[in-house]
Amino acid sequence: MTSTHLFTGDASPYGGGDPYADYRTTEFPFTHLPGLADLAGRSLGAAVIAANDEFFADRENLLKPGPAEFDPERFGHKGKIMDGWETRRRRGTSAAAPHPTEEDHDWALVRLGAPGVIRGIVVDTAHFRGNYPRAVSVEAASVAGAPAPEELLADDVTWTTLVPRTVIGGHAANGFAVGEERRFTHLRVNQHPDGGIARLRVYGEVAPDPAWLTTLGTFDLVALENGGAVRDASDRFYSPATNTIQPGRSRQMDDGWETRRRRDTGHDWIHYYLTGQAEIRAVEIDTGYLKGNAAGWAALLGRDGEQGEWSELLPRTRLQPDTVHRFLPAHAPAVTQVRLEIFPDGGIARLRLHGSLTADGLRQLTERHRQLGG
Repeated sequence: MTSTHLFTGDASPYGGGDPYADYRTTEFPFTHLPGLADLAGRSLGAAVIAANDEFFADRENLLKPGPAEFDPERFGHKGKIMDGWETRRRRGTSAAAPHPTEEDHDWALVRLGAPGVIRGIVVDTAHFRGNYPRAVSVEAASVAGAPAPEELLADDVTWTTLVPRTVIGGHAANGFAVGEERRFTHLRVNQHPDGGIARLRVYGEVAPDPAWLTTLGTFDLVALENGGAVRDASDRFYSPATNTIQPGRSRQMDDGWETRRRRDTGHDWIHYYLTGQAEIRAVEIDTGYLKGNAAGWAALLGRDGEQGEWSELLPRTRLQPDTVHRFLPAHAPAVTQVRLEIFPDGGIARLRLHGSLTADGLRQLTERHRQLGG
C-alpha cells in the first residue's frame, strides 16, 4: 500500500520567497502509530554506508535531522549544492540510444540505527523540483553483525521489496505504508533512473536481540535502542516525548521533552512501553539543559499489562534544573508499562530505567524475535 497518489507529477520551478510555500505533504497514518520511532535516525546510530554515485550531493544528507534547507545562490564547482543525495544524469550507450534503460538506476545502502519492524517510509524530495527521480523503490534485508557494503551486495543476501518501483513527485513528502511483519537491519534505496532525494525517514518498532539483552543482564528497559517506546504523552508542544529515551545525554534544550505552560491545575505525563515485562531497580531523571523550564516535581507509576493496576514506583519528588537525579525504588514489581508524571508542567531531557527482564518477559521477547525471523 502506498500513499503517494497526491504527489505524483512535476513540481513547479522555484519562484522566489519561501521555498516551502508550494511543498506538498500530508499526515501519513503510520507516523501517528504508538511506539514508532525513526529507525533511520542518526541519533539512533543509522548511517548511509555506501552509494553508487553522489556526484552532486552527499549520500549522508539523507539522514540529517530536520527539514532540508535551500539556498538558491549556493553553487560549487560541480553545480548547484543541494541538501540531499543527488547523482549525476544518466546517459544511454550511444548517440543512437541516448536514454538510460529501464534497468538503469542509482542506489544507496542504509544501516538502520536499530533493527526493527518497518511500518512506513517517507522519501522526501524537498527542493528537488526538476532533478528528482522519476520513481523509487526500497528493499530491506536482515544481516547480523556489521556487514561491509560488499557483503550486503553479495549474491547470498536476500532482499525483500518494501516499496515496489513507484512514480513519485518532486518537492514533496512521498509516503509509503509497509506491511511486512519482519525484522530488518538494512535498506537499499533505489532511484530510477537518477536524480536527488532530500531526506529518508523510516518509521518502525525497534526489535532488539534477546540474546544480547540477556547477556547484559541489567540494562535500560525504556531506551529506544532496547525496544522501549513512547505510547502517548499529554503534550508535545515544543519537542517530542520520544526524545527522552534517545541514546546519550541531551545536547541542548530542544533535545529533551518540553510542554507548554499550563494555566490550569492539571499536570503533564508520558506513557511508556518497556522492552518487556521487567523489574526496575534504578531510575534516572535528567533535566539537562532545562533550566528555567524544568519540571518542578516528578512521580513514576508502573503496571503489568493493559489491564493491570497502576502502582507507585517513585513518589512525587522535587527536581532540580539541569541535573541528573538518581533514585532506588523501594520495591520492584514486575511491570510492562510506566507513566512518568511531571508537576505542573515543564520538561525533562532523559528517562533511564535500569533493571532486567523477568522470565516471562524474556520468553515473550524471544518468541517475538523468532516470529520476526531473528
